[in-house]
Amino acid sequence: MLRGLGGLLALALAFFPICWTSSAPAQVAAAQNTPSLATPTADANASWLLDLDAWHAQREYDLAAPGGWLTLVGLEWLKPGINSFGAAPDNAIRLHAQAPDHIGLLTVSGTSTSGQIVQLLAPSGGFPPQLTLDGGPAREGSLSTSDERPATIAWHGLSMVVLRRGSGCVLRIKDADSPARTGFHGLHWYAPDPRYRVTARWIPYKPPQVEKIPTVIGTTLDMKAPGVAEFIVSGKVFILEPVIEGNDTSKLLFILSDETSKTASYEGGRLLNAGLPDHGLGQPGSITLDFNRLYNPPCAYTSFATCPLPPIKNRLPVALEAGEKRYTP
Repeated sequence: MLRGLGGLLALALAFFPICWTSSAPAQVAAAQNTPSLATPTADANASWLLDLDAWHAQREYDLAAPGGWLTLVGLEWLKPGINSFGAAPDNAIRLHAQAPDHIGLLTVSGTSTSGQIVQLLAPSGGFPPQLTLDGGPAREGSLSTSDERPATIAWHGLSMVVLRRGSGCVLRIKDADSPARTGFHGLHWYAPDPRYRVTARWIPYKPPQVEKIPTVIGTTLDMKAPGVAEFIVSGKVFILEPVIEGNDTSKLLFILSDETSKTASYEGGRLLNAGLPDHGLGQPGSITLDFNRLYNPPCAYTSFATCPLPPIKNRLPVALEAGEKRYTP
């Protein structure tokens, strides 16, 4: 790890602009003088390390929270019609957790093209005591299935939401007492390395594009792609294309893999959040990418998540030895 000012300056001087190859997109080919690493002051480097340590701690806290990804214990597809759910074996969806025998019925009507409607109905004996819906007493009615604000069915440490995935709906089940959460002992990180904090050239798409992002369950997500970031690592030029999550235009999401995915980091790729370019999404400019903040998607901790996979253009032929390593319980 290069923390000394002298080492950083020598490394920065080793980088030089490299013209893009003919295989790059036309919008990228015209880019010249790709930015390389800036040389931070000693105080700035110390502040960066403190911020990174705090981010590591927050990352572990969020992951191990009562509603964090370590609590995800089930993902069940709903079939058209009636889907009973609970701990008893006679349910269409059996919960393998401490739960009432019969929690309720989820009815699915309509088609994927016209819009499916999911309703919660009480079982024959009524809703179990202490069952809640969105924090209040459980009641019959239609459920919100949006990723942003899904209706939450809860009983003690158990929580369930219905989400739309592909052409159908799934019941996602979380258990605050899951073995993955109760046995959590922390994450594994590469040592902080300023070489992987780069200033990239921002090249906007005009107009913005829509990228089809593959997922681990075989579906695709249509996500807005406003441009590409062009940067230098290990003396070579690379590009990455970020996407925008939902309607959140305050930050960018990079879904990527690199050579460490074969050995030391999660094989399904990693994620990186970044702020907006200095001149906005629609104008050429620069953007900071700190690969020390690469983190694993939920699928690194549970087989019940529906994670995005890196598009082909974001599979980098270089080892980014930074950020979160492969998770081992």
